[in-house]
Amino acid sequence: MEHALVAITALFAAGLTFFSGFGLGTILLPVFALFLPAELAVAGTGVVHLANNLFKLALMGRRADRGIAVRFGVPAVLAALLGAWLLGRMAALPALASWSAWGRQFHVAPLGLAIAAVIVFFAAFDLVPRLRTWRVPPRFMPLGGALSGFFGGLSGHQGALRSAFLTKAGLTKEAFIGTGVVITCAVDLTRLGVYSGTLGRSLEGPGTEWARLGPLLAIACVAALVGSLVGARLVRKVTIDAVRTIVGIGLILLGLALGTGVI
Repeated sequence: MEHALVAITALFAAGLTFFSGFGLGTILLPVFALFLPAELAVAGTGVVHLANNLFKLALMGRRADRGIAVRFGVPAVLAALLGAWLLGRMAALPALASWSAWGRQFHVAPLGLAIAAVIVFFAAFDLVPRLRTWRVPPRFMPLGGALSGFFGGLSGHQGALRSAFLTKAGLTKEAFIGTGVVITCAVDLTRLGVYSGTLGRSLEGPGTEWARLGPLLAIACVAALVGSLVGARLVRKVTIDAVRTIVGIGLILLGLALGTGVI
């Protein structure tokens, strides 16, 4: 049952992420956490996320806008290191509120609420018709990269802000996807040391957990690749306005989930 649930989740999330540029890790992590300890769930999600993005890089990387990839990607990588360093210091902040549902306790954290506010703000520019014509001047791309990378290192939610900026850059849908995946791979590789350390520590624990993670990783990676292939076939049938609508709706849902403590 757990293998089927992981496979279906990874397939759906990867197909959706192909257009939106974010969501695979956000959707897959809670499913991994149902069957694995938190450390292994985080590490496993990171492995699947990186593997899927490398595959997408092979599919769409050549469509990337190199200028935007550099102006956005370099600050993103540098800021991701700062965000990862700051994570340990902010983790101790007390929750602002708590609530219960479905037998679980949810905590509204200051960090999650701050990120949610930023994400929902940007979502308006994708969903409100009068704001859709607004474009981000090239001089602001480094700022967008720094914000995206910083929050990526701090909480893992870098994709939402990256997509929010790139949809305003005047890119074609192919260039939007290609540029996003180039930047994502750069940030993922920067964070690879963190994930490797987590896996290394987990390997010192019970062997049964590692034996359980291996098959789930293999299934999730294969399912995510299939989802990306399906997304690649559908991309010609999707307009840039449809992509922006998907991004906007995804941003709203993610912002609500973060702001209420669900994720």
